[in-house]
Amino acid sequence: MRSIPLPSDPAASLAPSADTALGAASSRGLDAATAAQLILTSLEDDKAEEIVAIDVTGKSSLADRLIIASGRSQRHVGALADHVMRKLKEAGAKDVRVEGLPHCDWVLVDAGDVIVHLFRPEVRAFYGIERIWTPAGEGSAAPLAS
Repeated sequence: MRSIPLPSDPAASLAPSADTALGAASSRGLDAATAAQLILTSLEDDKAEEIVAIDVTGKSSLADRLIIASGRSQRHVGALADHVMRKLKEAGAKDVRVEGLPHCDWVLVDAGDVIVHLFRPEVRAFYGIERIWTPAGEGSAAPLAS
């Protein structure tokens, strides 16, 4: 069995680097702010409904931002996801992953520091993930003005 050398100060290896703390480009090619703006613009252009952006920086190690939106039908949800993925790749994002495209009830697009949840309205109401990520009384999950 091979041993892996540990850094002399283990705590230093766990601390975020200055680049990460300042929102520098992630390993997937785009920084969170740029990716989020590109995604929001794409969703607005494609007539997504009830678009919500939630900043989860410091609350989750999964991502810095969650973007949640609804499509009017399964076909609309699939088209929203396809356009978001295409625009991210055109902007230089690497390794954009997607789950849920065959059924298009709930499609998740993982763009690294930004995760996009696209729902049909009934499915979104059932799961209510906005309530999970925003405490009662906190206004950060308010729908964005179109």
